[in-house]
Amino acid sequence: MPVTLHREILCMMKRTFLSLILLVGAVQFSIFNSQFSIGEAYAQWNRDSIEMDSYNKFRIGGYGEVVAAFKNYGINRFNGTTTGNSDIKRNTISIPRFVLAGDYKFNRHWNLGVEIEFESGGTGSAYELENTENGEYETEVEKGGEVALEQFHLTYRLNNAFMVRVGHQIVPVGLNNEHHEPITFFGTVRPEGETSMIPNTWHETGLSIMGQFGRRWASFNYTAMVVAGLNANGFDRNSWVAGGKQGFFEVDNFTSPAYVARLNYKGIPGLCVGTSFYYCHNAGANSDKPQTYALYKIPVRIWSVDIQYQNRYLIARGNFMGGYIGNSDRLGFDNSDGAKVSNKSPYSRLAPIAEHAVSYGGEAGLRLKNMVANRKMPDLIPFFRYEYYNTQEKVVVSQYNTKNADNRLKTSMWVAGLNYRPLPYLVIKADYTKRRIGGGHYNNENEFALGVAFTGWFYSDNRSVSIIKGKKKQQTN
Repeated sequence: MPVTLHREILCMMKRTFLSLILLVGAVQFSIFNSQFSIGEAYAQWNRDSIEMDSYNKFRIGGYGEVVAAFKNYGINRFNGTTTGNSDIKRNTISIPRFVLAGDYKFNRHWNLGVEIEFESGGTGSAYELENTENGEYETEVEKGGEVALEQFHLTYRLNNAFMVRVGHQIVPVGLNNEHHEPITFFGTVRPEGETSMIPNTWHETGLSIMGQFGRRWASFNYTAMVVAGLNANGFDRNSWVAGGKQGFFEVDNFTSPAYVARLNYKGIPGLCVGTSFYYCHNAGANSDKPQTYALYKIPVRIWSVDIQYQNRYLIARGNFMGGYIGNSDRLGFDNSDGAKVSNKSPYSRLAPIAEHAVSYGGEAGLRLKNMVANRKMPDLIPFFRYEYYNTQEKVVVSQYNTKNADNRLKTSMWVAGLNYRPLPYLVIKADYTKRRIGGGHYNNENEFALGVAFTGWFYSDNRSVSIIKGKKKQQTN
C-alpha cells in the first residue's frame, strides 16, 4: 500500500472514531442533563420482525416512497471529457420502492415473516442508457422495475436470548441494511456511501441465530448468519460488490457461503452502537460457471461500525465501512475479458475492480417541536449530512491491470434539508445535495429533491396503534 494512501486511511479512521467517541460523550451528557422519554422517540419500523411480543397473532404493514429531483448534471460521469459530468439541467421523478410486509404467529415459538418489494413501479420493459468503459452510450431493453421477495422466513424462538431463523432474510451489514426504511434516514434517498459499494437492501437465503442478552447498562442484541455468498461475476469498477448479489437465476450458488455477524450495544436509552462483519472465502466459486475463476480464489471481507442516538431534541447517526477483495486485479481482467465472461451476460464489464473500498459519514437533525412551548408547533426536523465514499480507494496495478484508480469515483458530499412529520409514520422531505468529485478536479454535481414516504404497521390484532383510514385507532385482542 502506498505510504500516502496508508496515511490517508489512518487519518480518515482516526477522524471517524474520534467523532464516534465525541458523540458517545455527548449522548451520556445529554442523558444525565435532560428528561428523556423512550416513549417520545418516534416509532421505527421493525426491520426483520424479531420483536414477536409486539403483536398477538398477526400484523400487516409496509413502507413506500415517492421522490422528485431537479439536477444540474448529466447521466454519465465517464463521458470521455476532462471535466467529468456535463452541465445539463434535467428532472426526474420515481417510486423507488413500495413494500408490503406481514407476520403470522403460529404459536408462542413459531413465526412466519414475509416482505414483498415492488421496485421502480414493478416489472415491464424500458429503455435504459448505460455508460461503458469508453464513455459511449449503449441502449438496452431491460426490466423497468422489479417485484422481489425481500424476506420470507420461519423463526423459532426458544426465548428472547436465542432464536433460529431459516429462509430469505436481511443481511445486517452496515447502517443502511440494518435500517433501510424511509422513516429511518433523513434524506429523500438512502445515504449514498454504503449503497454505492454493497447491495442495498441486501437479502439472502440461509440460516441465522439471533437474540438479546444482558440487562440495563449492559444490554446487547446479536445476529450470526450463514447465507449464500456474493457472486464475483457481478463485481465491477463503479459499484464494487453491490452487483454481486445473487438472484438472476432460479437457484443461488451455495458453494462458498458467506458468514455474517452483527452485535449491537443498546444499554443506554436512545443509543445504539453496532458493528458488523461479512466474510466469503471465495466469491469466485459462486460464479455462474465455476471454471471462470478456477485458477485463483476471490475472498471478500467487509466490516462496519455505526452509531445512532435520539432523544427529545436530537437525532444523530454515523457510520464507517471498509472492504477488501483478494486477487482483485485478476478478477477485473477476467470480468472484462470476453473469453472468460460472455458478452451476453447480465453483468457490468467495467474494470479495474478495486482491492479496497471505503465509505463513512454522519448526519444530525434537530426536533424543533420539542424545543418550543407551543403545542401546535409542527414536527419539523432540519438536518445536515456529510459523506465520503470511494469504490476505488485502492487499486492493485499488476500484469493483469495497468490502470490506476479513477478519481471520478472519489466522492465527498453534503446534504442539507428538512423533514416534516404530519403523522409519526408519514414524512415529507426536502433536501439539497452537493457532490465534490475527485477532490474538486471535476465538475460538481448538485440537485434539489422532494420526497414523501411512509412506514408502519397498518393493522395488528394486539393492543397497539394501527394506521386505519389515516387515523389512530386502539386495537384490542
